[in-house]
Amino acid sequence: MARSWSELLGEENAQPEPEDERSGRFARLRDSLGKSRRALTQELASAAFDPGNEEDWERLEEALIGGDVGVRATAELIRRLEARPELPDLTEALAEEIAEMFGEPPTLDVSARPALILVVGVNGTGKTTTIGKLAERLRRHGHTVVLGAADTFRAAAEEQLEIWAERAGAHFVGAERGSDPASVAYDAIAAAEREGADVVVVDTAGRLHTQANLMEELAKVRRVIAGRLEGAPHETLLVVDATTGQNGLQQARLFGEAVGVTGVALTKLDGSAKGGIAVAIAYELGLPVKLIGVGETLDDLRPFDPQDFARALVAG
Repeated sequence: MARSWSELLGEENAQPEPEDERSGRFARLRDSLGKSRRALTQELASAAFDPGNEEDWERLEEALIGGDVGVRATAELIRRLEARPELPDLTEALAEEIAEMFGEPPTLDVSARPALILVVGVNGTGKTTTIGKLAERLRRHGHTVVLGAADTFRAAAEEQLEIWAERAGAHFVGAERGSDPASVAYDAIAAAEREGADVVVVDTAGRLHTQANLMEELAKVRRVIAGRLEGAPHETLLVVDATTGQNGLQQARLFGEAVGVTGVALTKLDGSAKGGIAVAIAYELGLPVKLIGVGETLDDLRPFDPQDFARALVAG
């Protein structure tokens, strides 16, 4: 059964999605990962996989790397598969091992009052849209939300976030263009405390992970948040565009070093991406993928389900 939002949010008595909804979600995910699946299986489709044939193992290795699984994660998958006493169904075995790499289904920590979620990433990954969809989902689950527009450099980002705040019934905190992003985050926490809000979600300006000065600015935002609210940020989500391939791994590594990323939202899984990057991030960095975006609509932002994702990635 696919994971539900209540499970992601750690709600008591959380129930999986109904079977008919689960089937629809999985079909959409499977379609979105079609390019990845073809990359992983095309080379092996011409003949049955022979565990005793070194060339078959080499072709599998090339297919995994071509699907953006990454060199280290690929080596580990090959090692695990070779260690199996039997390998009657390669794709099923591969799906099982990938799901095992992801580990236990992750949760999104919104237990503090208020809980603070800091959202970071490079330009163009879909941060603001992801925040808006997340705020709407939080509202549906009974949480009151404050959105802080700490992206004070791109005017359209604040306007877009304000529209999402209105749609989600969230309180919006913005500032003049060019204002100190840390002060916006500070004000958003203050607003949440005044209003008794449950969750604060802070947007930040997109920046390249190679821009040391901007990464330091982001670290400052995090320090101010930590000094203003005990235990904050309770979540630091990195939004990664799945179409960027292995560059997403480097983003995750450097953002993690700068601001202590606790999870990834993988966006733009729309059929053009190679979703194997999720495996590389989870294995090499130990970062859980918590959310995935498979389209433009509100319902296309989904909790990450390790088993469903692994099956859709390689087995269908």
